Amino acid sequence: MKFSIVITTYNRVSLLRRAVDSAINQTIPCEVIVADDCSTDDTQVYVESLGDRVIYHRNQVNQGHAATVNAGVKQASGEWIKFLDDDDYLADNCIEEMAKAIAFCPSAVICSCVAAQVNEHEVELSRTPQLGHGLAFSVPQADIHYGMLLELLPFGTPVQVACSRDAFCKTGGWDSQLDANCDDIDSWLRIVQFGDAIFLNQCLAYRTIWPGAYNHKFAVSKRLDTNILIKEKIYPLVHKNHHNHLPKMEDIKKYLILHWAFVALKQKNFVVFLRMFYQSAFSLMVWKILLTIIFCRNLHFQNKLITKSVLYY
Repeated sequence: MKFSIVITTYNRVSLLRRAVDSAINQTIPCEVIVADDCSTDDTQVYVESLGDRVIYHRNQVNQGHAATVNAGVKQASGEWIKFLDDDDYLADNCIEEMAKAIAFCPSAVICSCVAAQVNEHEVELSRTPQLGHGLAFSVPQADIHYGMLLELLPFGTPVQVACSRDAFCKTGGWDSQLDANCDDIDSWLRIVQFGDAIFLNQCLAYRTIWPGAYNHKFAVSKRLDTNILIKEKIYPLVHKNHHNHLPKMEDIKKYLILHWAFVALKQKNFVVFLRMFYQSAFSLMVWKILLTIIFCRNLHFQNKLITKSVLYY
């Protein structure tokens, strides 16, 4: 099984070096591709200095994050694609551990893992939640969209996720209209229409939380609107097995408003917090959804442990 690591970058060569090092230094050989969105700094000089250790693609004009991901994947020859933004980086054994788990679940089209959020100095701030108590789980396709809708499946940002190149290509790639604002989640929900998922309860990826991150360009209200759009796309894809306990879409929208109200509060944007809070906080169903997500995240999808993978750990 061959992996291609696709690193997207734009005018951040100082950060790119760390991402590239983490890809080149994987414990199993990988194809490494740098997809450059027409940087004007020293990115091209740096990448070309690496010689044949890296495949370099440069957009002729600036096209945005989603289009650059698509361009990078077009250069890839691996059966699986590992996504990586230039400000994030991988554990040395990330690809090896993903490959082991995928080998035991040939029906999988997407694989995710625990990620640590770190600051500019690589100090860990938090971690994404584990899925249950095992080491590696497969999640049947019939359960995936329900898990994504209620945020019980922690597929996350590109640094956490790898996918089948074939499934990626069948979806048509990332949507540039969502550029850097849920374009990744939109891709995952379409990819999983073609197979099962795997989640590894190992911290194999590091996401940098800093003011220069792409998604910091967007106001809370914009991120809320896109979040609602994504949930509206997921909702009709939820398998019939979950219809009898599926919240109404209107209640999910109110839950999202409450969620982003707390984000606004964390950002000390009190006007936006109060406006959103009063739109959503007086619904009992909203709080029920919130409690379900908080308390059931580690219980809901303990589906089928890939037991043979325990031999490796």
